[in-house]
Amino acid sequence: MEKKKAAVPLVCHGHSRPVVDLFYSPVTPDGYFLISASKDSNPMLRNGETGDWIGTFEGHKGAVWSCCLDTNALRAASGSADFSAKVWDALTGDELHSFEHKHIVRACAFSKDTHLLLTGGMEKILRVYDLNKPDVAPKELDKSPGSVRTVAWLHNDQTILSSCTDTGGVRLWDVRSEKIVQTLETKGPVTSAEVSQDGRFITTADGSSVKFWDANHFGLVKSYDMSFTVESASLEPKSGSKFIAGGEDMWVHVFDFLTGEEITCNKGHHGPVHCVRFAPGGESYASGSEDGTIRIWQLSPANADAEEAVDTNGKPKAGVEEIACKVEGFQIAKEGKAEE
Repeated sequence: MEKKKAAVPLVCHGHSRPVVDLFYSPVTPDGYFLISASKDSNPMLRNGETGDWIGTFEGHKGAVWSCCLDTNALRAASGSADFSAKVWDALTGDELHSFEHKHIVRACAFSKDTHLLLTGGMEKILRVYDLNKPDVAPKELDKSPGSVRTVAWLHNDQTILSSCTDTGGVRLWDVRSEKIVQTLETKGPVTSAEVSQDGRFITTADGSSVKFWDANHFGLVKSYDMSFTVESASLEPKSGSKFIAGGEDMWVHVFDFLTGEEITCNKGHHGPVHCVRFAPGGESYASGSEDGTIRIWQLSPANADAEEAVDTNGKPKAGVEEIACKVEGFQIAKEGKAEE
């Protein structure tokens, strides 16, 4: 009888300190890309499929806590303990803008239309910079109840999502009114908040559980208690049938979205896993760890039911919408847009 082979990840070296954030670009004409943030102060850009190093963005003088790429993967942004957020040319590595803050910047995110950069951090203020007018003072949303840990855009840049380092819950802000319009309650501080590729789900990790929220009506769709302290989670973007989670036990876990049953447990990191993210096509996922490495794992067909999820034309049979409809009592707007 043939033994089941253990998953062998692509191991990406290069960082000299812990990797604390990862971000995949959407698929572009040149493929897709992976950027990493590390306490070594040097964000790195890689080929998202192979993990091959492309370049390092040099200029920060403190730990880099957050990183992201714009929709076209032409610009990168990073938030740092040196009290700055920087925007970079992702093709040349040149620094385009440096936005000074009064304290550590923990989070940053490009708007979907790529014109705005959102930042947050220890100041308890969300700032929105207009990248077309970088010298103009940013819009400030200053009613955050705590130090900002994560930020994201949703509803076609009409809503901002944020979580705090020292208090539970996820806050949703209306950009026009600059006010909190909804709070998604969690037991502990949310260390990871991800908006799904199609904008329908918000995936959160709060130390003890992974939760999935309807991004349009804000209801709780699923909540799974973890057997380990979980720091990060990500939903498979194509079928929505799996999710991954990582944390203090140093392993990367793959779960069934509908049942919460663990499918795979990937061992290999030598320190807590600070961030996990699915590639935009869902065929692989990356993990960043205290050990300074990034590992890219394949979602093998044997574990992912890939054969069953694809029809004879190679098209997915069931998308996230079909998966969502299987959840009893769960309603979701067909257009995936915020209701007026």
